[in-house]
Amino acid sequence: MKPKECLIGVCGNCVSGKTTLVEGLTAMGYKAINIPQEHSVSKNLWKRKQPDFLVMLTCSLETAQKRRNISWGKERLELQRKRLQTAKEYCDLYLPTDDLTIPEMLLKTVTAVREKCSCKTD
Repeated sequence: MKPKECLIGVCGNCVSGKTTLVEGLTAMGYKAINIPQEHSVSKNLWKRKQPDFLVMLTCSLETAQKRRNISWGKERLELQRKRLQTAKEYCDLYLPTDDLTIPEMLLKTVTAVREKCSCKTD
């Protein structure tokens, strides 16, 4: 399978960069979807989308607060991380975004997708 044919699923805690990553990948010609696993009580919501490649983004509460005016705190972030645990265990790329620029986040993702999806056989 060619890398741009792979369905890239992106999940992560709120304000970790999911929408930004999906938009960037889509603009580059990749098929990418935002999976709102952090809001689901189903531990395996991400599996229902059947991504060929799963990216798990994360950021700290401090980073989330710098990026956006949020009304929630540490407890909600911990709940989201709990809901994301299975996705974290099975992801193809675990990417903390606290210290990454958008181009760096895109480059790390595209590099990992190309590496994995170029080797996949149908």
